[in-house]
Amino acid sequence: MSTSERVPHPDLAALGLPEEAALSKLASQLYGMPPAGSSWNKTDEVAAPFYFQDYASLEKGGIHAPGQLSAAPQLAAVAPPAGFDVELVRRDFPILSERVNGRPLIWLDNAATTQKPRAVIERLAKFYEHENSNIHRAAHELAARATDAYEEAREKSRAFLNAGSPNEIVFVRGATEAINLVAQSWGRQHIQAGDEIIVSHLEHHANIVPWKHLADEKGAVLKVIPVDDDGQILLEQYANLLGPKTKLVSFTQVSNALGTVTPAQQMVAMAHAAGALVLVDGAQSVSHMKVDVQALNADWFVFSGHKVFGPTGIGVLYGKEELLNATQPWQGGGNMIEDVTFERIRYQKAPNKFEAGTGNIADAVGLGAALDYVNRIGMHNIAAYEHYLLSYATRLMKEVPGLRQIGTAPDKASVLSFVLAGYETEEVGKALNKEGVAVRSGHHCAQPILRRFGLEATVRPSLAFYNTCGEIDTLVSVLHRLRSARPIKVV
Repeated sequence: MSTSERVPHPDLAALGLPEEAALSKLASQLYGMPPAGSSWNKTDEVAAPFYFQDYASLEKGGIHAPGQLSAAPQLAAVAPPAGFDVELVRRDFPILSERVNGRPLIWLDNAATTQKPRAVIERLAKFYEHENSNIHRAAHELAARATDAYEEAREKSRAFLNAGSPNEIVFVRGATEAINLVAQSWGRQHIQAGDEIIVSHLEHHANIVPWKHLADEKGAVLKVIPVDDDGQILLEQYANLLGPKTKLVSFTQVSNALGTVTPAQQMVAMAHAAGALVLVDGAQSVSHMKVDVQALNADWFVFSGHKVFGPTGIGVLYGKEELLNATQPWQGGGNMIEDVTFERIRYQKAPNKFEAGTGNIADAVGLGAALDYVNRIGMHNIAAYEHYLLSYATRLMKEVPGLRQIGTAPDKASVLSFVLAGYETEEVGKALNKEGVAVRSGHHCAQPILRRFGLEATVRPSLAFYNTCGEIDTLVSVLHRLRSARPIKVV
């Protein structure tokens, strides 16, 4: 879109966007776009077989007008990052061409699971067609191929998190299994009666139940970090909870119910200063922001593959190598042993020590393909685009009478939980489904934080980088229609 075709908008100043020359410079800084008047050679880019890297998309610069919705004001959108065009990205995801109730599928349930790019689907097919075998300890060709693919996926996971060694990457079924692994191995080994485990009010049940179970079993105490009315961690009260009895702090980096981004690095440092170890749940963060576990300095970090455009049934437990090697195994069986007699057993070192039996080999390989895909797009590009979408949606939803947004922290990821006065959350979900819009309605396996806000359920749209302003417009238009069907007096 040329400068003359750009759509002027009265809210541009409110967004803090500068004028033409500065905007060009800003785009260069944020997205890697060449400043106006500079030269750029597409041969400098690495070619890859993904639609989003179609260089024709680079000609679509400028400020775009999103889809029109008369019931609420619009925001202007900064151009996508260089080489990023959401319509081209969407072509990489076959399921986005699906129709639901005769309408195009609008997938706004990304906090529950993300959709899979063709690159992941094809990598899984390739594995089963050309590499399928059990791994390790075999001399034949397919075992070598499968082992190489599996261990390459481990190295990709290491690089994705910036872990110090592939030995710090344990493949598990997902974040839930990873947390249970730590609780049932390190926890049973080290937690004693009277010890204290701290979690936050924001946690998913997966980061509450294992610790409550362990505390009950060991006679330990589970303490909870409170949050304010915006859903932000109250750091002063967190500091007051830390003490000589604190053995473990476990908290989410991004809340699945509210989208709140926690001050994770600061919280880790505070726990370490008190002598505690720290587990960070990254299930909701890895698809929205760059994670560096060495900078974060958590003792463990967990995430699920299906939340980051990979297959279901695969995930990662990162643990500091020395800590993993000093921790007893959780399960016993093949692959995790060095030597077995009826008198004694010697275990392998991490990560094999925690990967008993035949693992989810194919889906580990698929996870590697998903991380390749995300890296090609660039997490900074994903974060920038999703931040725009979140701001756009938040503004429009504020204009719906009787809609209460749940989770209003200034620093949050792509979650838009809400309740609509006069409607049960399930009613709203069903109305949206009739228009092809998929959202989650319920407690989101996070009952304590919803009850903190006096609720048992919310409607939770959640965004990914393949979503569009037009899809958000459809969401909001349905909400306005529901509101019109049951008018309320808004004070």
